[in-house]
Amino acid sequence: MTPDELKAFVRTVPDFPEPGILFRDVTTLISHGEGLAACIAHLADRARAANAQLVAGMEARGFIFGAAVAAKLGVGFVPVRKPGKLPVATIGVDYALEYGRDRLEVDPEAIPPGHRVVIVDDLIATGGTALAATELLRRAGANVDHALFVIDLPDLHGADRLRGAGVTVDALMDFPGH
Repeated sequence: MTPDELKAFVRTVPDFPEPGILFRDVTTLISHGEGLAACIAHLADRARAANAQLVAGMEARGFIFGAAVAAKLGVGFVPVRKPGKLPVATIGVDYALEYGRDRLEVDPEAIPPGHRVVIVDDLIATGGTALAATELLRRAGANVDHALFVIDLPDLHGADRLRGAGVTVDALMDFPGH
């Protein structure tokens, strides 16, 4: 399946989580076996081309796509977690959300210094989470210069913000609006 064909498996939910928002729901893509396999294959091809030595994914849907890509490539997966979820000493970064603040944490021992880590997530919107993950992984010693997404919402400019941080951004599909 091509990325254009995969786009048909993404459900649009109007007015979620608030009026005026068109939520792009990947649950329908994840639940379609052939579609999920094709999506992972496309992402893995792109991660391979970026010479990924590790794949990192942000909680929660980044775990689904990122771990599958890592397994397909035969490389390790680094979970970028919400606070308090890892049982070891972590490093973290606080970042701004549209309505408030949040924090991401990682086990720095999971990342050998200088390893090329490719970020994989389901969607990039404003880019806040991806930028925070990039900063955090770099602080842990990773070389982060590629990020892969299933969906880009280009009108929200997150991919542009990530490119401004020196990261090549690639998405399988995009949807206009927000």
